[in-house]
Amino acid sequence: MGILDLFKRKPEVVEDLELSWLEVDMHSHLIPGIDDGSKTMEESLQLIKRLSDYGLRKIITTPHIMSEYYRNTPEIIRMGLEDLRKAVKKEGISIEIDAAAEYYMDEIFLEKIKDGEEVLTFGDNYILVETGFINKPQMLLEIIFQLEMAGYKPILAHPERYQYLISDKGLLQDLTDRNILFQVNMLSLTGFYSKPVKDFGEMLVETGQVRFFGTDCHNPRYLDMMEALPKSKLYQKIKQLDLLNSSL
Repeated sequence: MGILDLFKRKPEVVEDLELSWLEVDMHSHLIPGIDDGSKTMEESLQLIKRLSDYGLRKIITTPHIMSEYYRNTPEIIRMGLEDLRKAVKKEGISIEIDAAAEYYMDEIFLEKIKDGEEVLTFGDNYILVETGFINKPQMLLEIIFQLEMAGYKPILAHPERYQYLISDKGLLQDLTDRNILFQVNMLSLTGFYSKPVKDFGEMLVETGQVRFFGTDCHNPRYLDMMEALPKSKLYQKIKQLDLLNSSL
């Protein structure tokens, strides 16, 4: 062996992404053409095939419902789900497909809850909710309270991405004390969004505050980047967490 051989690095062997431990992805945007996710049925089928190949047994896709941008309704989502299921079956992809929604928490959403309008839930009356990324919504705790009073169990989508939450430890403690369920994007642990998001996501994992993981898949780039997840220092740890995905 030459002396130079001592300094040669062996090529890094990256484990293939495998998600059978997760079983169910409960956050994605795979109904084509109704939000900022998949644009065509062909793209949706390609993404669903890849998710199936990772070992998932079920997908609960969650189109945005945002009053100013994506004015989806339960009827629109159910129609899109029916078309998607037919296409998946025709393509011979062996995976269960269901749908709910990712609700943007604003005044209009609050009125829907107070008025008892239909909202899309999944599992044990879970409802997936989100906020803007920079500023804390003034009515955040009020909306959560109204959801709980109505019998829903709110899941806060990708809390690690909210700048106001990263900088407000008191608010994080308030949400934790109220047993708000947190869903972290697996992409966050790869550094896909930013290092602060990655660091905060890792902290939520390390402190046991994560009850759901999701892909938040919008397009092929999301899955391309997610395949780096096995490089994460927490990859083995998250596979052992007591998550609620498998109960869905």
